[in-house]
Parts: sequence; C-alpha cells; structure tokens
Amino acid sequence: MSNSLSPFHLAIPVYNLTACRRFYRDVLGCEEGRHSDHWVDFNFFGHQLVIHYKPKEETLEQHINPVDGKDVPVPHFGIVLPWEDFHTFAKSLKEKAIDFIIAPYIRFHGQPGEQATMFFKDPSGNALEFKAFKDLDKLFAKY
Repeated sequence: MSNSLSPFHLAIPVYNLTACRRFYRDVLGCEEGRHSDHWVDFNFFGHQLVIHYKPKEETLEQHINPVDGKDVPVPHFGIVLPWEDFHTFAKSLKEKAIDFIIAPYIRFHGQPGEQATMFFKDPSGNALEFKAFKDLDKLFAKY
C-alpha cells in the first residue's frame, strides 16, 4: 500500500442547496468547483465533496453511539487536520457561532489514539467530525 493518500469523493444529500453552498464555501472555507442547479462540488481539504439537492423527507431520530462519554452521531464524515490547524479551525468556527453537537475537546487523553475532535451539522443536518491526532502515526493505533 502506498504511503500517499488518494483524494476521496463523497456525495451527500442536502435539502437546501443555497444554505449548504454558503456553509461549505463561507463557513468551512472550501473552494467551490463545478456546479449546476442541483449540485455543487467543493475542494474539501483536498478531497472532492459534492452536495446534491434532495427534497427534505420526514426526519428519523438521529442514531448515536457512545464514544468516550459523548453521543456521537451516525452517520458522520469529516477530515483529520494537523494538530495546530485543528485548534485554529475550531477557534474560527466558534467565532462564526457554530452550534456544536460535541464542542472541541481532547478524546482518549493519554492513550495511543489521543485526539482533538469536534462535531457539528451542516444546514441540511449532515453531521461532520473534524479531528487531529497528537501523533498522526497513531491514526490507526489499537488500544
């Protein structure tokens, strides 16, 4: 297996294309790429994220799994940032009054997988997690 990462492609449904377009572009700072009336793609920290319009449906109760004493939403997606970038980004989101599901904190303190993490939702309810590892070599470490 190669040591370099290949960009992933992820397409997610959004019921408010305009609000989500602003969120990913203006709040998260993702560069906008190709688009149409029904979808927009973004450079999501070096990966391709596409938001596709899908009419809003009746929402089901969000599933959660307990992790480190917190209720983690499932499904979710996000990115692993360098340690200092995570803290700068978290500060920026706080200044933009993001409503965190799980506010930035250090998880698994003192363990091989020690990480900073935070969770929040986009305007269509898609859950995102951003994290950073004190030691990126421990990304897949077993406990």
